[in-house]
Amino acid sequence: MKNKINKRLVGIAIIAIIATLIGTTFIYYELFKKQVESELLTTANLLKNSKTFDIEDKRNLNVDLSTNLSNLRVTWIDKDGKVLYDNDVLADKLPNHLDRPEIKDALKKGSGKYVRKSDTMNKNTFYYAILLDNGKVLRVATDAVSIFYVFKSSAWVISMIVLLIITICIVLSNLLANQLLKPIEMMAENLENEKYKSPYKELEPFAEKLKSQHTDVLSAAKARQDFTANVSHELKTPLTAIVGFTELLENDMVPEGKRQHIYNEIHKNSDRLLALINDIIRLSEVDQKSYEMVFKPTDLYKIARETIDDLQINAEKKEVKLSLTGEEAIINANVNLVSELVENLVQNAIRYNNPGGKVEVSVYKKNDRTILSVEDNGIGIPADEQQRIFERFYRVDKSRSKATGGTGLGLAIVKHIVELHDAKIEVESELGEGTIIRVIF
Repeated sequence: MKNKINKRLVGIAIIAIIATLIGTTFIYYELFKKQVESELLTTANLLKNSKTFDIEDKRNLNVDLSTNLSNLRVTWIDKDGKVLYDNDVLADKLPNHLDRPEIKDALKKGSGKYVRKSDTMNKNTFYYAILLDNGKVLRVATDAVSIFYVFKSSAWVISMIVLLIITICIVLSNLLANQLLKPIEMMAENLENEKYKSPYKELEPFAEKLKSQHTDVLSAAKARQDFTANVSHELKTPLTAIVGFTELLENDMVPEGKRQHIYNEIHKNSDRLLALINDIIRLSEVDQKSYEMVFKPTDLYKIARETIDDLQINAEKKEVKLSLTGEEAIINANVNLVSELVENLVQNAIRYNNPGGKVEVSVYKKNDRTILSVEDNGIGIPADEQQRIFERFYRVDKSRSKATGGTGLGLAIVKHIVELHDAKIEVESELGEGTIIRVIF
């Protein structure tokens, strides 16, 4: 970034220097041209006012300007274009001047001027012609260097100036780049310092964004670290139990009458281990969207009814009554994910209920929104823990969750599915009274 800033600043400086030099040269040369033209006009008027060229016959001309005027050419021209006198060349050797632009303008308008470039491009000849009272034309001319010659003759000076200014610009651009980047570097070093303020007001939104992203990254890293630790712990518990029971059986340390209990424990821990692995894989898929997300019009009430039918036996084992109310409600959704969402919510309502309890599932519309409501009269959730139930492996009643086969990942999966459908989830609960969870599509 520093190199880019330096290059661009130097580039801008070079363009500015060259443009300034070219512009200054052209302005100077235009002023120079006006000065030359002004001097020629003054000279021509002086010669005209001297009445020297007011005679009719050139033989009566009693003047020799060949040595009196340096770098000034004076030409006296008849009204038919014939050269009568020239202080630089014999008049007889000069061609007719009637076709010269400055002569035409003088005869027609009273005065005329013109600039002719030399073949070598090193000099320009400035002409000024004025109409005399006798109808003849007096023309004065002088040579001056061309703008190309000015550039050529001063090229080495210009080059030295450009090199000097560029060197200064490089040094200044480095200093400026350091001054510009230093606050950003300081800001990067103080991302975790809440009291640090950016020295530039313009950088404050950028600084806040960086801090926010930095905090999010740290939070995500901590969440991954916690998740890894929790996964290790959750997987270790049933595995340790299975290994322990297996060693007891292998060493024939379990009486025949108690072996069935050991088999049941191994089976229960195996089921728990399999459920954990399945939920971890599923959560990873939802996190990374590693499946094909196909959304289509889906009847939420139909999915809820099918879920109730599938979980009816499970509810009867727990002595919990399931019921469904509502009507057809079409949403744009992924069928498999929404089915999983409904199943997880109803399973949780059954799992954290009491014998003789009930779970009421409702599907209805309100304010152009489709709402899924799962209500139970189970153990409830403390107010200070209601926002944490969607965290991975978080359990309100840890002992009960493990006893009933819960993995602590069901509601985390629900949260991700809700986010994927641009829906929102609400929780109402009172400890010992029950819980209502609403998903608003």
